[in-house]
Amino acid sequence: MAQILDSLPPEQSGKILCCYVNATSKIQVARISDIPSWYFERVVFPGQRLVFEAPKVAHLEIHTGMMASAILSDTIPCDRLALDEPSTNEFSTDSETGIDPINKKKLMQTINTKIGDTTQSFKMAGANIR
Repeated sequence: MAQILDSLPPEQSGKILCCYVNATSKIQVARISDIPSWYFERVVFPGQRLVFEAPKVAHLEIHTGMMASAILSDTIPCDRLALDEPSTNEFSTDSETGIDPINKKKLMQTINTKIGDTTQSFKMAGANIR
């Protein structure tokens, strides 16, 4: 879910949904400061995914935290961070097939059940359990 605290100016058109992942082991600050009348800044922890809306023309600055300071380590055009937004009909699932329409993978395993004697031996971590 996008965390929108500072909405874009109403005159701003062409906004896109973007995603940035901090793949480093350091805390980063993601900042957009090149859009008039709008300022975006978020702390991004190691391994965290940041999803946000921004104008296509914006640039995301990545400031990497060092001891008591931060350096500008990257500037990324937001159109390179754009997520493909699926249409609403792509979210519908076919309950009979159990297939995720986006990833084309099974959503869950089918479990076959049998009525009758269900006490069976099986091994778990090298031990017999009955």
